Amino acid sequence: MSYNSLDILNLAAEACDDKRAEDIIALDLAQVSLVADYFLICHGTNERQVQSIAREVKEKMEENNIPVKRLEGFEQARWVLVDLGDVVCHIFHKEERAYYNLERLWGDAQTVSLEVGQE
Repeated sequence: MSYNSLDILNLAAEACDDKRAEDIIALDLAQVSLVADYFLICHGTNERQVQSIAREVKEKMEENNIPVKRLEGFEQARWVLVDLGDVVCHIFHKEERAYYNLERLWGDAQTVSLEVGQE
């Protein structure tokens, strides 16, 4: 099966949700940046959870034959970046997320509604 970037975004969001990531949001960067089509941003409350979320994203991509181009920051688990090409998943520790505030930094980007079970 072939996946487009929106499919990959939703698969990654589902993986984050499966590991109880908090405040999962997606930004549509297609009109504002050449970096990626989408940023997926979420956080965990401790290092172990951050690693668990990142591991789940990586495993879900591998199960679906979607290449993980890069995974950075896993050991420190304060800000893990999972590069899926057109989708970049940012998994923060709660404190780092507040500090870096990517949502504000990329404020020109529209948010994308996700297919995960958010309240």
